[in-house]
Amino acid sequence: MGSIHRIASDAPWEEPFGYSRAVELPNGLVLVAGCTSVVDGVITEGGPYEQAITAFGVGLDALKSLGLGADSVVRTRMFLAHARDVEEVGRAHKELFGEVRPVSSMIIVSGFADPSLVVEVEMEAYRDQQGTQGTQGAHPA
Repeated sequence: MGSIHRIASDAPWEEPFGYSRAVELPNGLVLVAGCTSVVDGVITEGGPYEQAITAFGVGLDALKSLGLGADSVVRTRMFLAHARDVEEVGRAHKELFGEVRPVSSMIIVSGFADPSLVVEVEMEAYRDQQGTQGTQGAHPA
């Protein structure tokens, strides 16, 4: 069995709070920490759609550093500050994962560390250890 692989990013809270952006386990499971639209210490301008696209981009960049892409994502979680943002964040999710169709949750929360943030996302991905491909798009009859 291999070892645990930890990935850091430039998130301002990783070092002071003691966490990794992503962790790959020996079984191929990759966990991506909560991602917001903070890039280079600045919150991306725009509404919930733009913040969601940027937040997912932060997570996808972490996966890319492990040689994985959106097609490896098996679960997403979207945390929203406002129920009114469901459609916009859902639109961003479909744009990025519509073909992949990971399992997903959308949860309304009371807020984030910075009140100008309206969405935070988490992802889980899987690296196929056998080198086989799944049956994407297959649904039971």
